Amino acid sequence: MASNTLVSRRRVPGRRRAGRRAADQGRQRTLISPAQLAGPRGRTVYWIVFALVIILFTVAFLGPLYWMVTGGLKTTQEAVQSPPTAFPASVHTENYSRAWTVMDLSGLLFNTFYYAFGALAFQLLFDVAAAYSLSRLRPVFGKAILGMMLATLMIPATVLVVPQYLTVLDVPIVQRNLLNSPWVIWLPSVTNAFNIFLLKRFFDSIPGELLDAAAIDGATPLRTLRSVVLPISRPILGVVSIFAIVGVWKDFLWPMLTLPDPGKQTLNVGIYSLANGVPENVLIAALTIASVPTLLIFLLFQRNIMSGLTAGGLKG
Repeated sequence: MASNTLVSRRRVPGRRRAGRRAADQGRQRTLISPAQLAGPRGRTVYWIVFALVIILFTVAFLGPLYWMVTGGLKTTQEAVQSPPTAFPASVHTENYSRAWTVMDLSGLLFNTFYYAFGALAFQLLFDVAAAYSLSRLRPVFGKAILGMMLATLMIPATVLVVPQYLTVLDVPIVQRNLLNSPWVIWLPSVTNAFNIFLLKRFFDSIPGELLDAAAIDGATPLRTLRSVVLPISRPILGVVSIFAIVGVWKDFLWPMLTLPDPGKQTLNVGIYSLANGVPENVLIAALTIASVPTLLIFLLFQRNIMSGLTAGGLKG
């Protein structure tokens, strides 16, 4: 009896400590305590601050977009006047149709889509192969290769412009000039360490039992990649696809240097080249049209972007 009593007494402090830890984990640290929020004054202050923060961020993010859309509906004098007007005095929708014809936006859009989807195809082909080999095939010095690839993310993109330009100007071994060709956009886009890292992290999270079962059935690594890995990798493949398209779409410096031919320029470079010959309101309308595709991509696939970025964060 004495030994049982002693054991029970020893267990009580342990239970109390476990109870305290559970209570501490249940508590949430906030800027305002629950007691303050329970009162009317605390709730009023909280909702006022919350509303002000929401309004501030809304104006900061949507203000330039609103100014761009409405600027394309104004006259030239109203678009450049200072201070600017919040609402157009008269709506001129013909500015958008004029921008479409005068600046040849249809041809520029076609060029940009052509470059973007070509870059997407090459990234899905080579980046998936690189990420799969680093994740599952585990080549010699694979960790060192991955580390060097990730180290390139620390280098500013402008630092690499001159070496890349000299490379595409006279490609080693093949001795070819890639200027004014789609390859000058497609090939540099493949070397995307961030996309390879995202893909590798997702491939690492795939249960090994699936791959072992495919290997037992006699599937080669290439067949396993095609039949097992890729079908369950649609979320991360969607994220990489969106990043590839948007990356080419918003790029300006590299296409301006490597695509001097006006008939082969991208949308951003073409608008910049023709900016001096059109009124300001027509130029703003052209910029609005150029922003629509990327905005639609984000609005339509924002859920896929978030789910793809978080996919692979936990194993199992």
